[in-house]
Amino acid sequence: MSLGTKVGRADRVRIWRASVTKWQLKIFLTVLGLGIMGAVLYYTKTLVDELVANEKRTVELYASLLARSYQSTNDEDLLFYVDMTYSSIHFPVIFADRNDDPVFPYQQFMMNVDMDTTLSVQQQKEWLRSYIQEMKREYPPFEMVDPTGKVVQRMFYTNSAIVRRLRYMPFVEILIVAAFILVGYVAFSTIRRNEESNIWVGMAKEAAHQLGTPLSSMLAWLEILRMERHDPHRVEETSREMERDVERLNVIANRFAKIGSQPKLETVALGPVIEHVSTYFETRLPNLGRKVTIERKLDLTLEANISIELFEWVIENLIKNAVEAIERHDGLIEISLRKKIKGQGVLVVVRDNGKGMTRQIASRIFQPGYTTKKRGWGLGLSLSRRIIEDYHGGRLFVRETQPGHGTTFWIELP
Repeated sequence: MSLGTKVGRADRVRIWRASVTKWQLKIFLTVLGLGIMGAVLYYTKTLVDELVANEKRTVELYASLLARSYQSTNDEDLLFYVDMTYSSIHFPVIFADRNDDPVFPYQQFMMNVDMDTTLSVQQQKEWLRSYIQEMKREYPPFEMVDPTGKVVQRMFYTNSAIVRRLRYMPFVEILIVAAFILVGYVAFSTIRRNEESNIWVGMAKEAAHQLGTPLSSMLAWLEILRMERHDPHRVEETSREMERDVERLNVIANRFAKIGSQPKLETVALGPVIEHVSTYFETRLPNLGRKVTIERKLDLTLEANISIELFEWVIENLIKNAVEAIERHDGLIEISLRKKIKGQGVLVVVRDNGKGMTRQIASRIFQPGYTTKKRGWGLGLSLSRRIIEDYHGGRLFVRETQPGHGTTFWIELP
């Protein structure tokens, strides 16, 4: 089985696992949303049931007191309680005779009923009859009898307006929440697709940016070969440099292949790694259109657990950013490697005498997509921080910067 087949299967497995995780998250959020809706329905129904029970107890009390008043006309205390209970009724009540016809005058024998008083007496009666039939379908009426047991009046009632509104409130809330969830899902999906599109485009630009240096160098070496083809020594020297550029192209391909997977770390001396990157760029800085000197102060005995290819990528990004920030003729990049003064670990310091940054810009330069350049997608420093912090367990940050006085980056490695 070829290596390409193994890698392809591994990628498919990772994609399948990511897809499963995404669906599990969606299912979890759906179940959670349904649970919240169910809880809202249950809680609102409980409140409505309590209000209905309270209204029913109130109307039962009022009806029983009123019935007693029909049987004992001389009891002033009873009439007082009837009046007190009357003031606590906030739901529709209509008094009717034994045939369920509203008692006239209608305004005196009904409570909390909004009836159009501009209607004729007959029209008011028909409207009240229809309303009484609706009340009867919801709750049975209370009957008031005289001392002989004869039904004098019947009291019909229904739920108050607030109870009726509360009964529909959960469904309104669910519709509103569902609308917000739908709008939020569409919005976040659109944002995510745009971000993914930008990341893919940015990665393509970053790949072109990475490939640009060795390719432009190789074009320069080819031109030198044409010019110095009769000088064997020069041809051999140029061929070695071209070989280094070809090796670098291979390194770049390996770097992008490692994005998204856990790299293998090994304990190596950092000095030679930094020296290798610095030497490569030092030879090619004239081709990049900059007159910059790279000074190194390296403790060659210091070691750390790193992925050489990814760590070199970080150093290259910092050197490139420094080169692009330098606009003066005496450009200088200082790279030092030393032990941390406090705590264990090593410290890599990259300092330049470029144009520097404001505090506001410095706080955003590691954000994906943020860049102050006319060209570029702002992924170099973002990738560098991820390589150092996520893969190597270290830190990458701006230690010092000031407009017109350059910038200093620190890399702390355990």
